[in-house]
Amino acid sequence: MRDGPDISAIAALIGDPGRANMLSALMDGRALTAGELAGVAGVSLPTASGHLSRMVGAGLLVVAAQGRHRYYRLAGEDVAAALESLMSLAEARGHRRVRTGPRDAAMREARSCYRHLAGAHAVRIYDSLRARGAVAVGVSGLEVSSEGRRFLDGLGVDLSGLAGRRVVCRECLDWSERRMHLAGPLGTALLDYVLASGWAERVGDSRVIRFRPRGLKALEAAFPLDKDASATV
Repeated sequence: MRDGPDISAIAALIGDPGRANMLSALMDGRALTAGELAGVAGVSLPTASGHLSRMVGAGLLVVAAQGRHRYYRLAGEDVAAALESLMSLAEARGHRRVRTGPRDAAMREARSCYRHLAGAHAVRIYDSLRARGAVAVGVSGLEVSSEGRRFLDGLGVDLSGLAGRRVVCRECLDWSERRMHLAGPLGTALLDYVLASGWAERVGDSRVIRFRPRGLKALEAAFPLDKDASATV
């Protein structure tokens, strides 16, 4: 590119299938070892170590040593947002995996996207918050209204992490729904609430967030949509 930042180096790193699988595995916010990521990528440990070194050098990953192990995680929410956008683009253009299974359908319903909730249920939460005016576009971007803070505080969502933050929430394009869900500190607080309240649980070592039946009922009651009201008439 002759103008603006050079995206070619970052694009080349992400574009390798093995590295793409590693990055995808870290999209739930966990930190994993080189051995674990080698298994995800289907490569040998030395090959995985080379990939990881390059991604750390490019600022896509950070690494921390703990005892004998070195743990790798995404460098930040901006990296996760870029990956989610690429997934959305791939989905829209028909670049899907050849083999799909039950986990793919579950991922579309609800999954972790770095530190916030994504999927159909996350889109529902965002649409409901926008409809009730709890979240709106302000001077500095997406903002939580005073009514929204009262509502979320009354629901039991921990808003302490929002204090002093210049940006408390932002939109994130959902690759499976191709619509927006909520990211940022508020998105993190909502995911924490969903899990802590027992509405849903993480599934193994995947990004899937599985809602329990009572959790789905609680979700629908707390975050209603206009179509919910019309369906009961």
